[in-house]
Amino acid sequence: TTTTTTTTTTNDSSLDEGAEIVLRRRDALVALLSEQGVAIDRMIEANKELSKLEPIVEQYEKVKALRREKASLEDLLRADDDDDDEDIVDLAREELAVIDAALPPAELELRVMFLPKDDADDRGAILEVRAGAGGDEAALFAAELVRMYALHARKRGWTFDVLTTSETDGKGIREASVEVLGDGVFGRLKFESGVHRVQRVPETETQGRVHTSTASVAVLPHAEDVDVDLRDEDVRIDTMRASGAGGQHVNTTNSAVRLTHIPSGITVVIQDERSQHKNKAKAFSVLRARLYELEREKLAKERSELRSSLIGSADRSERIRTYNFAQGRVKDHRVGDVTVSDVKALMDGFLLDEFTDALALKRAEELLVASTAAVAENNNK
Repeated sequence: TTTTTTTTTTNDSSLDEGAEIVLRRRDALVALLSEQGVAIDRMIEANKELSKLEPIVEQYEKVKALRREKASLEDLLRADDDDDDEDIVDLAREELAVIDAALPPAELELRVMFLPKDDADDRGAILEVRAGAGGDEAALFAAELVRMYALHARKRGWTFDVLTTSETDGKGIREASVEVLGDGVFGRLKFESGVHRVQRVPETETQGRVHTSTASVAVLPHAEDVDVDLRDEDVRIDTMRASGAGGQHVNTTNSAVRLTHIPSGITVVIQDERSQHKNKAKAFSVLRARLYELEREKLAKERSELRSSLIGSADRSERIRTYNFAQGRVKDHRVGDVTVSDVKALMDGFLLDEFTDALALKRAEELLVASTAAVAENNNK
């Protein structure tokens, strides 16, 4: 079940001015794309910009339609003509009540579209899952989380590539790193960073007692070569034989790769592929993502942002979500009014959007409050 709190916004001129600028820019791009002889690179660039502007224009048109209808109904009721049919007047009042309820959230949604966005939101992501407290049960839960994200990625049309896994003797994993690519991946998955807690009766429990275990999730924005200054002399590359569960060698060639970034001390080991070349490429992808996130965190700290409000760098000492299998429900502790009542459907990748949408709305409202406060402070100077 999802309960959403909406904030009433005023119909100020700045919102309309911004929307009109976007509308004119959209029309200019449409005209450009209809011209003959436009260079391919320019067309690709224009289409990309257009795809970002269209949702704003659509929402603005929706707001304007609601305002027109509201004004028309208010004119009808103000006329107060004795000849008017009472049924028509009553119907107009009912329609006006519906519009009065729909207009503020529609204006809020439009206003949110103009808020500053994290530059990394459109990127892919590196997802790292680690078993926490709880022994074998924690490792099983970590494996189930990786499966949940894989199924969710498939549902959204993203690619999901396992970079490395460290498995237990059973069905669990100690840790895993995966690469998820697609439009807006990081913007959706960044809210998964933190400690996930599971409460259930393990298969090995004979007394029927509920055990509590944890797994941590870290979501890093996918980094391109141009994002990170990665010099050859700063990276030490070691090769070794890949090992499986129990330490047994899975092959006799030095296919596993370990990268050590000397300045930061970050180490990445990849051994999932039989090809050393593929393992090396995957290792560099993870290393770039970690260095990119390190730089993002450094910049955020310099800007004195509160840690709890940092996008993509959740404090992993805090529990963010509890999966209660006995009661069949999942609660996210960051949005208290949102609970998923079908834990199996969530673990099958179907209901994660309920949490993501609620968390994204909460983040947008926080930014909106901060933005409004900043404007008010400037006006008082």
